[in-house]
Amino acid sequence: MAGRGGLLMLENFIGGKFLPCSSYLDSYDPSTGEVYCHVPDSGEEEVEAAVEAARAAFPGWSSRSPQERSQVLQRLADLLEQSLEELAQAESRDQGKTITLARTMDIPRAVQNFRFFASSTLHQTSECTQMDHLGCLHYTVRAPVGIAALISPWNLPLYLLTWKIAPAIAAGNTVIAKPSELTSVTAWMMCGLLEKAGVPPGVVNVVFGTGPRVGEALVSHPDVPLISFTGSQPTAERITQLSAPHCKKLSLELGGKNPAIVFEDANLDECIPTTVRSSFANQGEICLCTSRIFVQRSIYSEFLKRFLEATRKWKVGIPSDPSADMGALISKAHLEKVRSYIKKARLEGAQILCGEGVDKLNLPPRNQAGYFMLPTVITDVKDESCCMKEEIFGPVTCVVPFDSEEEVIQRANGVKYGLAATVWSGNVGRVHRVAKRLQSGLVWTNCWLIRELNLPFGGMKSSGVGREGARDSYEFFTEVKTITVKH
Repeated sequence: MAGRGGLLMLENFIGGKFLPCSSYLDSYDPSTGEVYCHVPDSGEEEVEAAVEAARAAFPGWSSRSPQERSQVLQRLADLLEQSLEELAQAESRDQGKTITLARTMDIPRAVQNFRFFASSTLHQTSECTQMDHLGCLHYTVRAPVGIAALISPWNLPLYLLTWKIAPAIAAGNTVIAKPSELTSVTAWMMCGLLEKAGVPPGVVNVVFGTGPRVGEALVSHPDVPLISFTGSQPTAERITQLSAPHCKKLSLELGGKNPAIVFEDANLDECIPTTVRSSFANQGEICLCTSRIFVQRSIYSEFLKRFLEATRKWKVGIPSDPSADMGALISKAHLEKVRSYIKKARLEGAQILCGEGVDKLNLPPRNQAGYFMLPTVITDVKDESCCMKEEIFGPVTCVVPFDSEEEVIQRANGVKYGLAATVWSGNVGRVHRVAKRLQSGLVWTNCWLIRELNLPFGGMKSSGVGREGARDSYEFFTEVKTITVKH
């Protein structure tokens, strides 16, 4: 709906209805720096209303058969797919990502999330054991938990929100979703499709606003027994504190500081373009992006030369430009945070070989105030540097040499995170050996970001708690009960 100054004004979606809010937040177009829509600044009152709606909807939705719920998810997937271009345009403008990425990755993956869980929920099996000598039969059943709080980030807005909503409602739960206040538009658009898909009122509720207000009210609510969160570690710590008194189930995906290890027998013709993409896709704003590149010393010079050539060809442009490889970062504050790491690297004596402060960024006049930054490559940086240890979450990567396999494994593991890693080598034995020893929830070898949704997704150490995927998400969104029958 139109709001102040003719700008888009979003509304909360509670109990199957769009409801206005008493106060609103400004949301900015990252490519221009201008306010382009208003987002509800919700709080305890809206959360309470959403809990009531979700509680009322739970008995009916949870008692439906998996087949009936599956059909609803399939219809929702069809409706999202029919709106693919409209959703892609909105996602690109709201988040700053290129229209190409939104069309080819974000929205298709949101569609796939519903299709995937609509199918996988039909194929979950329970366990059964016999104790004939005692005349007993044991079996397990799984039941939905209740109301799920789903908190998603701003980097892949609809992609990651639907990755949570789909398994939660497929298992029979009702949900209260809180998208990032920076990227709320596609979640709001999806709400308009729920009734047509056959989702009953109250099964999916979306409450917009900030973490300190609506997020804290949601995760601390005694009637919300499970929380799925993707975002930063400090926020996860706060969620853990607030939810601890209620012993809630938590799934936390918290980002990483992901290494790529390039051995001297790597196929550089494949490695270079893939590693440029893994470093700078979506402006580097993907938790799986590569931010530390370890290259065996014998090929370090050749790798660096070719990597820089490829990086300089990576086009930064307005998100609506189909030829742009990279758009704008999410916000002015985030752009300044990313730039601050470049300043710190310079102070430490590192070399900035291309990108921020080195090359000129050319943008149309209307976009001069947008949050753009060139892909940036840092060398001569120590492992102890904040640029090698902290998640920057921008188009910045560090390239450093290594000598031995043993050395690089220790260095790659020498950070608090453990989400993803990439290994480049033509030696099959080495690939398996290194992959096994890396402290990462996912290891790609000679590729990047090829996902199998059936298999577990998640990280070790400070990269999170729990896993997501066909079986893992089903187990998280259900409670298991063991039943013993003596006959």
